[in-house]
Amino acid sequence: MKREINQGPKISFEKKTVQAMIDIYYKQYKDDEHLIEKEDVENYAMSRLNYCRFGEEKPTCKVCPVHCYKKSYKEKMQKIMRYSGPRMMIYHPVMSVEHFVKEWRFKRRK
Repeated sequence: MKREINQGPKISFEKKTVQAMIDIYYKQYKDDEHLIEKEDVENYAMSRLNYCRFGEEKPTCKVCPVHCYKKSYKEKMQKIMRYSGPRMMIYHPVMSVEHFVKEWRFKRRK
């Protein structure tokens, strides 16, 4: 049985957010090695979101009960998110606020 690809509006927003964070992080690098690494991280992150078991009910990665990334990618994404998170308010303020609200709502549900 093949799982469906998640394409709902909430997952699409999560993909845009992750993509924005990856773009912000790799903007500081100009060499080919980092360009290849960026492409690899993007592909991996998007594939994980495409097949996320929570689908439209997916919380933000920070509060997600299931960490679906391999260890090497998890460490890389944590580095990316730590760097990009504060900068999101500058480059993508609306997206940043929506992301924080989503996280806050999930925490309150528990």
